[in-house]
Amino acid sequence: MVQIITDSSSDLPKELLDRYNITVVPLSVRIDEKEYLEGVNLNPEQFFEKMFASDQLPKTSQPSPSVFADVFEELKSKGELLCLTISSGLSGTYQSACMAKDLTEANVEVFDTLGGSLAHGILILKAAALAEQGLERAAILKKLHEWREDMKILILLDTLENVVKGGRLSKFQGSIAKVLNIKVILEGIKGEIEVIEKIRGQKKFLKRSLEMIGERRTDFSDTIFGITHTGNVEDAEYMKKEIQSLYNPKEVIIHYMGATMGTYAGKNGMIVSFI
Repeated sequence: MVQIITDSSSDLPKELLDRYNITVVPLSVRIDEKEYLEGVNLNPEQFFEKMFASDQLPKTSQPSPSVFADVFEELKSKGELLCLTISSGLSGTYQSACMAKDLTEANVEVFDTLGGSLAHGILILKAAALAEQGLERAAILKKLHEWREDMKILILLDTLENVVKGGRLSKFQGSIAKVLNIKVILEGIKGEIEVIEKIRGQKKFLKRSLEMIGERRTDFSDTIFGITHTGNVEDAEYMKKEIQSLYNPKEVIIHYMGATMGTYAGKNGMIVSFI
């Protein structure tokens, strides 16, 4: 059976990782000069508590090629390996995994999901389900390319505070947005992130986000949704309930956002992904 490997930015709940025996290579996170390994000695709740208490943004770093190579070596006796990473447009993790491939004799292929958070995670689940059915790696990769083309990602920013901290927006612009109660909807497109709309007010913000989902697809009967959040469980549950009511999808998964995407999402941020 094909062995699935990924990095910790997929934001999959532990029970699903365990269910499919998915191997996770952790990214490192530096907060106030202290370094952690995501999912090893830092869980999402701890990460957000530390991030919101700090004046500086955390910094995430991709696993080194040698870390990936060690994992590939450890699993090589099990046969074909398939490593799915966060978008190469968001992190150097894909490049690290590709370099690791040349450092080992393991039979491994590396796939760039062009997604982050549960967009990345849903592709992993779909690949793992096919592996469990006994499909060969080439057949799984063919399906992954198809699903990746159909992947939709909406990033819902309730505040621009972390975008300002990260230097991607001036303090003045951030202050204006706060005073005017401006929320921002971004979209992940082919591994990059683009601003789609700016909206005033929470109710309009969530309503428009739900409308955008329907504008991007008509049939959701076989669609898996992933909703990740930065601690605003109530908002995530509201979105799940509305998505189920409006679109009747196959499944909706809710989980905390990890450090990679959560760093810029900020307080009450959400990512809605569907494939």
